[in-house]
Amino acid sequence: MPHKVTVGLDGSLESSAAARWAAREALLREVPLCLVYADEWPVSAAMPVDRPGAQREWADELLDAAAGELRQSYPSLEVSTRRLSGRPAAALSIEAAEADLLALGSRGPSGVTGFLLGSVGMATICATERPVVLVRVPGNPGGPAEPPPGPPSGDVVVGVDIHHSCGSLLDFAFDEAALRGGRLRAVYGWSLPPFARDASALARAEREMSPNVARRLTAVLAPWRERYPSVEVEERAPIGGPSQQLVHAAAGAELVAVGRRIRRSPLGAHIGSVAHAAIHHCAAPVAVVAHD
Repeated sequence: MPHKVTVGLDGSLESSAAARWAAREALLREVPLCLVYADEWPVSAAMPVDRPGAQREWADELLDAAAGELRQSYPSLEVSTRRLSGRPAAALSIEAAEADLLALGSRGPSGVTGFLLGSVGMATICATERPVVLVRVPGNPGGPAEPPPGPPSGDVVVGVDIHHSCGSLLDFAFDEAALRGGRLRAVYGWSLPPFARDASALARAEREMSPNVARRLTAVLAPWRERYPSVEVEERAPIGGPSQQLVHAAAGAELVAVGRRIRRSPLGAHIGSVAHAAIHHCAAPVAVVAHD
């Protein structure tokens, strides 16, 4: 499989932010960047529909302008463009299958349309087994600050499940931390059993259970620590809901990685509560990584 980073564009500020993030990611990985647009993207105010062929002309101009801007900002980056046929989620999932990762813009919980709450992003996440990264506009409320020039150096946060295998997720998270030369914060949130009804019982249960939970988290991470000796790992196993603890731990992170269990059933796919919370409440880009 040829290595590359792919980003979906639709003319929004969010997709432009995703393209800039994807360009920096491609440089880190030393791979090309591919900008794509799907012909059947829902019509928006920014998109012309006044005559036949206008949307395609607009899409080609959008791709050319974005590619030109990125080539100027990152002269060493190889940038290509593709206009896709078909519905966005299906077309993007096909493109994602041939990439290291797919980046999409995200308006977060306050938007009405766009990749995420317009369902394109969520459908794409569920349709592909490649990592999908949702990126917000830097400087907007709830979004990250614009990163400084040069290679990034922030922490990567990963939500770990000590009860189920999540090898693909940990592969991705350790790779990203190694690329950045940053620290990996591995987080597992857990709750005390319901039988601990009073303060003394809660304190006793916490004392008895916390060391075992911490040991299990250490055991899960041990093979990756051995494979990535250069990555500094901070293990966190706080008491509390996994979603809340991950969002709390992600404050100030450069990238958040969460897992999505691959479900092959007639009921369809969904991303799970932890991934859903991270996408909606983490300011940093959120990578959703499928795993068995």
